[in-house]
Amino acid sequence: MIDRRRHLHYLAALAAAPALPALAAEDKDATYDEESIVKAATDFFGETTEGLAKVIEKAFKDQGRPNAYIRGQEASGALTVGLRYGDGELIMKGGGSAKVYWAGPSIGFDVGGNASKVFTLIYHLPKASAIYQRFPGVDGSLYYVGGAGINYQRRNGITLAPIRLGVGLRAGASVGYMHYRREKSINPF
Repeated sequence: MIDRRRHLHYLAALAAAPALPALAAEDKDATYDEESIVKAATDFFGETTEGLAKVIEKAFKDQGRPNAYIRGQEASGALTVGLRYGDGELIMKGGGSAKVYWAGPSIGFDVGGNASKVFTLIYHLPKASAIYQRFPGVDGSLYYVGGAGINYQRRNGITLAPIRLGVGLRAGASVGYMHYRREKSINPF
């Protein structure tokens, strides 16, 4: 039997709680739809693959609509300890763009090297300058049809979803972070 007073108290508290603000990623005017992202990614990568479309579909299913993206390139290598370096252009739905550089270390069961084009979907980015920080993440060799891979990096309510297509031989899983910066640096920390 339900304790009626406790249930009524819970409902009253729930009704009195302030409404949560709408997330930026839910505002259709301030976010990208899936079709626009598929087109932008296809234009960037130079081809449409079933794998790319499936990865983007997965990101939309997992995270919703992004309000920014980065298109760039990177190189990485690992032998248990790894390093990754890249650069690209941040493009926000509300307008504006910025040059972005990233570097980061990783450690794990990881070996090999690769060079990739990277198309990073960004969720809940309040302004372009908020990208310039460290984002922890787990990376792995989980690739979808056509060789496209995705992982998620999160910090301070911002989620990054890098999609990589490239050449090389790399296998394993690792943990680390990416440090996004305004200027290029060889220091991954």
